[in-house]
Amino acid sequence: MRRTLGVVLCMLPLAVTFVAGAPQLRSVTEGVYSAAQAERGQEVYRSQCNECHGNALQGGSGPPLSGDRFISNWSGRPLLELVDKIQNTMPFGKPGTVSRAQAVDLSAYILQSGKFPAGQAELSGDRLAQIAFPGERKLATPVAAATSAAVTLSPPEGNLAQLMRALAFPNANIIFNLQVKDPNVPTKREVGPDFDYVAWGAGVYTGWLPVEQAAIAIIETAPLFLTPGRVCQNGLPVPVDRPDWKKYTTELMEIGRIAKQAAIARKLDAFEEISEKLSDACQNCHRVYRRDAPGAMRCQ
Repeated sequence: MRRTLGVVLCMLPLAVTFVAGAPQLRSVTEGVYSAAQAERGQEVYRSQCNECHGNALQGGSGPPLSGDRFISNWSGRPLLELVDKIQNTMPFGKPGTVSRAQAVDLSAYILQSGKFPAGQAELSGDRLAQIAFPGERKLATPVAAATSAAVTLSPPEGNLAQLMRALAFPNANIIFNLQVKDPNVPTKREVGPDFDYVAWGAGVYTGWLPVEQAAIAIIETAPLFLTPGRVCQNGLPVPVDRPDWKKYTTELMEIGRIAKQAAIARKLDAFEEISEKLSDACQNCHRVYRRDAPGAMRCQ
């Protein structure tokens, strides 16, 4: 893989789009699973899922898998994403212990519990990308997030450089590190004679989970670049109203969303391109507001 060095943040929301000539998505309302398949899924659910999600899928320490909140969260999203999430990230703390077939059966049971009708044919893996939950997928915008932040959040505590170093830099580097480190390969950490909280904390979440968390951090924190009142390290105001600054922030969020979905799907090969896009997004902004200007002239 080509190594890409960079520093910060980005992301791209994955939306279901309909292109001319592309097949229309089927809805989960159209009988896409069989009753026998849902029954198998119920057995898997009872043995591996109900402790966190509740006996009736009502939620507990984990989110609900039925009801209005579940439908709202998955509105417009392809069923493939649900199956990928179950297979690759569940149960929490023991990811990878659910087979693909079990994840598909579990999805059938979830659909049955949500009162979506059963059909004659079983839900099969090759059809998952062509089936979606009803409704439109909701995509947050950084401008809306920043507007909300202006109303509900306290004034910024840190300047832009501090925010970048605290959040963007470490999480972007987790993404970049996938070019040289396979999260599927366990890492043995040497324990020193003196307890180190930082070293200990770095080993609590392993494998793909830190990658998912880094992508989420990029998505969630990018709108903070648009917080009114924030200043750059040199004391100049962050140009939150400039169209190009908003564009760079949006690009960062979009790449974060792509990274999140690739992490959930465990697509290591996708991160070569994701890392390049992330690096480009960072450099596009730095080129205008940071790199080519002396410290006193940055953020202009």
